[in-house]
Amino acid sequence: MKQFLLSFIPIFVAMDAIGVLPMYIGFTGHLKKRERQRVITQSIVTAFLIGVTFLFLGKWIFKILGVMVPDFNIAGGIVLLTIALRDLLRYEKSVRISADTVGAVPIGTPLIVGPAVLTTIVMMLDAYGVYLTVSSFVLNLLITWVVFLYADKISMVLGKAGSKAVSKIAHLLLAAIAVMMIRKGIVATMAYFIVSRPGS
Repeated sequence: MKQFLLSFIPIFVAMDAIGVLPMYIGFTGHLKKRERQRVITQSIVTAFLIGVTFLFLGKWIFKILGVMVPDFNIAGGIVLLTIALRDLLRYEKSVRISADTVGAVPIGTPLIVGPAVLTTIVMMLDAYGVYLTVSSFVLNLLITWVVFLYADKISMVLGKAGSKAVSKIAHLLLAAIAVMMIRKGIVATMAYFIVSRPGS
C-alpha cells in the first residue's frame, strides 16, 4: 500500500484533475451534454493511450529522437500559450476549437497528460515497476473522468455569467501555465549545457 501511494501521489499532483477542471469548463461550456460526454471519452482515451505509450516506449523514443524532457516542456508550453491567447483575445463570434478534436487536444494532451505527467510516469516506472505505475496512472485517469462528469453541476451553480468569467480566468491561468512550462524548459536546457560544457 505504501509503495502504491508513493507511485500514485506524484502522478496525482502532476495530472492535477481539479486544476484542469476550469479549463475543461472553458473549452466545453458551449457544447451540448452529448457532445461533452464525447469530449470526456475522447480526452480520457487520448490521455490513456499517450500515457501507456510513454510508459513502455518513452525512454526509447527520447533516445532515438534525441529529445530531452525540457524540449517537451517548451513545445507543450507553446501549444498551450497559442490556444490560451487565441481564446482570450477572440470576439464572441470567433471560431472555437472543434468539438471533434478538443477532447484530444488540448484537453487529453497536454492538459491531462502533458510533459509533467509523462516525465513522472517514466520516473515512477523506474522506481516502482510496471504494475504499480500503470495502476496509479489508470486510477488518476478515473478520478479525472469523475471530476469532468460533475463539471455540469459546477457550471450550473456558476450560471452563464459565472461560466464566462471562469472561462476567461481559466484561459489566463492556461497562459500562465504555458509560460511556466516554457520557462522551466529553457532553464533546464541552459542548465544542461552549462553542466555539460567542456572544462566545467
